[in-house]
Amino acid sequence: MVNVREKLIGKRVFINALLLTSGKTYRNAGISGYSRSLLALLPAFCHEAKGMLFWAFVSDPAYQPPPGILLHRPPQITRHPVPRILWEQTLQTHVIQKLQGDLYHGLAFAAPVAAKVPTVITIHDLSFLRYPETFSPWKRRYLSWITQESAQRAAAIITVSESSKQDVVRLLGVPEERVHAIYNGISDRFKPLPATEIETWRRQKGLPTRFIFYLGTLQPRKNVTTLIKAYAQWRQQSGVQDVPLILAGAQGWGYKALLSLVATLNLGNVVRFTGFLPDEELPYWYNAATLFAYPSLYEGFGLPVAEAMACGTPVVAADASALPEVVGDAGLLLPPRDADAWTDGLQQLLDDRELAAHLAHAGRQKSLSFTWVRTVHETIGVYRQILG
Repeated sequence: MVNVREKLIGKRVFINALLLTSGKTYRNAGISGYSRSLLALLPAFCHEAKGMLFWAFVSDPAYQPPPGILLHRPPQITRHPVPRILWEQTLQTHVIQKLQGDLYHGLAFAAPVAAKVPTVITIHDLSFLRYPETFSPWKRRYLSWITQESAQRAAAIITVSESSKQDVVRLLGVPEERVHAIYNGISDRFKPLPATEIETWRRQKGLPTRFIFYLGTLQPRKNVTTLIKAYAQWRQQSGVQDVPLILAGAQGWGYKALLSLVATLNLGNVVRFTGFLPDEELPYWYNAATLFAYPSLYEGFGLPVAEAMACGTPVVAADASALPEVVGDAGLLLPPRDADAWTDGLQQLLDDRELAAHLAHAGRQKSLSFTWVRTVHETIGVYRQILG
């Protein structure tokens, strides 16, 4: 009898990581970070993978794979959306056949419709279905179509939270047993840093001793308007004038409405927009912040919240979608559209140092469960289930 180990030896797993980028832009986070972290750790699990061979499709010329990852670089033009999609749905299938692939994993929603091997796809969220107005018509139609088609054909689907898993089951009609919730990990760069180091960095950036911090794309789904309104109410009620609200992140659809709201509320001198922040700076921003506020209406996981918790920063977040899974009882969870509740939440964390310290410690402990080692371990478990 052939055992499972023998059946898996030499099996070739092809991983589509075409959204991986080394550029210092907002595109280097999210799916790019997920792709990079999986590829970095997969070779270390070869003993668990029972001799699987890993190939990755990566078009970024600056990316160098770790030992144990074989690389196939598609044409550079696939770094742009339309050529990438055309290549994924046509030539990619021929490459997999030529290299005798056994399993395909699309790290960003999609698999080739005509794939000749079993497929796995990762669905990070279904925001294009839940909040379609935040996407361009073309992108919304494409994502809706390819995700539905890929999900129906996939041998397995990976989501990054239980909340996303239930969305996939409900909105895409996929049987629950084919959907696997595997949480994202947090880089070990996100941790409490020495107070002296943070103070030096704070002075270099011209930051005050206390500030409220938000990080994320500035678009309606992130619900930053509620945070701004709550902040305005808190300032008025408390009389505190020296704690600014710092909003960091790339400008998204609806960004100008936030500028107008800030101007209407006369907050132009205390609400700061930083724009995109380089990835290497993020641990310093989280550590320097007095609290991290994240009122998003919908998240597949909510990585900025987990990163802030890992840095030991008290968190107040929306009690919506996947955020309660990430935060648990290690932060304040509030109705996302209730500005009064957010006003009270800000007041609590800024006034009650004992509560803030408790949540900082609890958040740090909770964040330790989100590791890339665990993510890769469970992902390989899905591969083994299909191949074995």
